[in-house]
Amino acid sequence: MRRRPLRMESGISLEVVSAGDTKTCSKADAPKSIKCGRRKRLDTDKNSISPSAAEDISSKCKDNKFDLTNLEWTNEISECPVYHPSEKDFEDPLVYLQKIAPEASKYGICKIISPVDASIPAGFVLTKELTDFKFETNVQPLRLSEWSTNDKITFTERGRKYTYREFETMANKAFVNRFYCSGGLPSSYMEKEFWREMSHGKKRTVEYGVNVEGSAFSCDPSDQLGKSKWNLQNFSRLSESTLRLVDRVIPGVTDPMLYIGMLFSMFAWHVEDQYLYSINYHHSGANKTWYGVPGHAAPLFEKVVLDHVYSNDILSEYGEDGAFQVLAEKTTMFSPNVLLQHGVPVYKAVQMPGEFIITFPRAYHAGFSHGFNCGEAVNFAIGNWFPIGAAAGKRYAHLRKLPIVPYEQLLCEEAMLISKYSKPQRSDNSSTDSTSCRATKLSFLHLIQFYKQALCRLINLRKLLSSSNSVGTLTCSHCQRDCYIAYVLCNYCYSHPICLFHEIESLTCSCGRECTIFKREDFSEMEDAAEKFEQEEKDFLEAKRENYEEEMYPLSNIFSFTKDGNVQYLKNNLCSKEICSRRTVSSLEAVYSAKRKQEEVLKLNEESIRNFVIKNHKRKGSSTASNSKKTQMTCILQKTEPEFIISAAEVSSRA
Repeated sequence: MRRRPLRMESGISLEVVSAGDTKTCSKADAPKSIKCGRRKRLDTDKNSISPSAAEDISSKCKDNKFDLTNLEWTNEISECPVYHPSEKDFEDPLVYLQKIAPEASKYGICKIISPVDASIPAGFVLTKELTDFKFETNVQPLRLSEWSTNDKITFTERGRKYTYREFETMANKAFVNRFYCSGGLPSSYMEKEFWREMSHGKKRTVEYGVNVEGSAFSCDPSDQLGKSKWNLQNFSRLSESTLRLVDRVIPGVTDPMLYIGMLFSMFAWHVEDQYLYSINYHHSGANKTWYGVPGHAAPLFEKVVLDHVYSNDILSEYGEDGAFQVLAEKTTMFSPNVLLQHGVPVYKAVQMPGEFIITFPRAYHAGFSHGFNCGEAVNFAIGNWFPIGAAAGKRYAHLRKLPIVPYEQLLCEEAMLISKYSKPQRSDNSSTDSTSCRATKLSFLHLIQFYKQALCRLINLRKLLSSSNSVGTLTCSHCQRDCYIAYVLCNYCYSHPICLFHEIESLTCSCGRECTIFKREDFSEMEDAAEKFEQEEKDFLEAKRENYEEEMYPLSNIFSFTKDGNVQYLKNNLCSKEICSRRTVSSLEAVYSAKRKQEEVLKLNEESIRNFVIKNHKRKGSSTASNSKKTQMTCILQKTEPEFIISAAEVSSRA
């Protein structure tokens, strides 16, 4: 049975002071088991805050759905999973992470305790190995915001430049001035103190060295952790990581960044760029408290933020997309209790030196430091990220937000490598590697099917020129989506490329000349690979004979758009004379079954089919089975094809 952490008395006046302040407080205010050597704070202290004044200040914040003087909700947040890999498991990080992902991803975050220690500390690396290391801090206000036009917090104010030791000295002095001891306070107490400080709304600030380029992992071959695959300098480039295919350095994404904090410096609620994974290592110093929301609850999280944190006057978009845009600024900090009160699952972790925190795709997270510390983080991706990355791409395109990594190019390159070197998957193979490959194959299959339809539609719409290209990825001038497989572009001025996810009504450039459809020279090879993957998936499902019912990110909705947002299939498509029907099926197995039935029934004439539908409807009345059959037959009458629905949960299901 887990012991309740030691709780501290709450009668302390709360403030974080600068290194030059010398405030004192009563020794009785300290926990009995910790000797801090405190003196009594005078009631006449001009900086003290009475309970009534604190309530008045906190009532000004929109985040006042609960009594901020009662922080018992902090004890109601469950802890995320904690893993203790053996040295053997620790040898291959991405294989290990795929092994724990089915369980850990349900919590949004998890903690991994390294079995290998760094023999060379971060302080030595940043002062001796990197002799000229300096960084600039951001200034963070310690208060909650109304999140309205008149009160919107930003972290744009710059602090000063520090060496590692200068910042450590300043941060440690601030901690001693605040708590009158050098550390060792319980994490549960520090959590309550942080939220009290935030709720009081005083004009206190802290500094945070955020997004500092560099790494604190040692390059000394004697350092066991530094020479392992868990060294974050090399993590995103591991052979199983999709980001190894990115041909440029992206600080914080492909290469790690440092995060050097002090007491109550915070990282606000956010989700990783393009819903990528992230890994954070705690090098040294005081603990950090993390909060995480699982990816499946991200839409509910955004809705709660929209309804209970933000005012409409600060949103540039309606609905959850508006909330997403403001959250992307990484300045929104509010109490997890707001989420608890509205049914959003939240989990927490206390990260200590030598521990890793993993955040999973689309998992919102936030947290704060308990004192001076140094952490390091980087993004990564594996095959099962592709369905979720496609969902991120759709949202980015809608918001005209420039993607960080070229999703389409990464998917195609990874899929073609799999096609060239991998063996067909077997129904009895439930390995993590097979699951990751399957997610990649299905994502690629659906993308190629989309492009085949879009290219047929455009080529037959008008007699357009078609040209091959191999220039790499361009950016759509309409939605900022990356264009890798094909796009429309003027063959003379080469300006304003347009991706094929748009309804292209006019194919005339602003220069007066007609545009040309450019597609990759190796597109036919991609089509062959997609057909190969489709046959493998068909064989796999027929052998397995199992329905996959859970759906998380349906790719049919990701790679097809309506007229207001993009591609709408035309009724007079000369390639297939079909229109798209938004049908949902539980798996590819059901799709192939529907296709076989469609082929059989189409041998009948149209009158026979109508008679069959009417007869079937009369026999079974208005039952669910009748409605389903009638819908299927109506689909056939329209000569439509059932839509493929592929989900992240589907591809990760195990035999």
